[in-house]
Amino acid sequence: MEGYTTIAKQVTAEHVEKRSRFLSLAAPVSDEQAALALLGELKTRYWNATHNCYAYILRAGGVQRYSDDGEPQGTAGMPILEVLRRQELSDVLVVVTRYFGGTLLGAGGLVRAYTLGATLVLERAKILQMRHCTIFTLTLDYSLYGRLQNLLPDFGAVTLEDDFGAQITLTLRMETDKLPAFSKQLSELSAGSLTAHPIGEEFAPV
Repeated sequence: MEGYTTIAKQVTAEHVEKRSRFLSLAAPVSDEQAALALLGELKTRYWNATHNCYAYILRAGGVQRYSDDGEPQGTAGMPILEVLRRQELSDVLVVVTRYFGGTLLGAGGLVRAYTLGATLVLERAKILQMRHCTIFTLTLDYSLYGRLQNLLPDFGAVTLEDDFGAQITLTLRMETDKLPAFSKQLSELSAGSLTAHPIGEEFAPV
């Protein structure tokens, strides 16, 4: 399963074009319900703004939506969406709020202003490369623990839980496409006694 690129957390930016004030916000969103909920919050927060234009792209269903929110058609929402597309981001919402400053920007000026708003805010975002990962458990004797600990970093494995009892039980996460090679080395390391037992899967940053 292919990975995707998103952002780590909500960020904001601001710029002014001919006395119009543009407030930009980018946020990770898990689904359309989350995107619409945040849009509702922002429209309440900026109730006196002239326009709240936005775009978002969701992995699930390949959803891509945008709104000019009263600006001339094609001058606001689509430019924001194009910035998201160019950066190949998914599960991200960008909202650019405008407070009109009294000077008309024209269609070209609006496209540039909303493109800049989206670009500036995404420049502030921490970009995450999300990869499909498998979560699995390993149960091993203490005698093998040191060798296993030397092996795990080679495959980018992340320890989620550990239980040091009569034996050691570890819950680990690893990129799914690395698991076959890891399992082979695990078998060689333990003379065939250790096996990874998958218990789940998820997308995680790597």
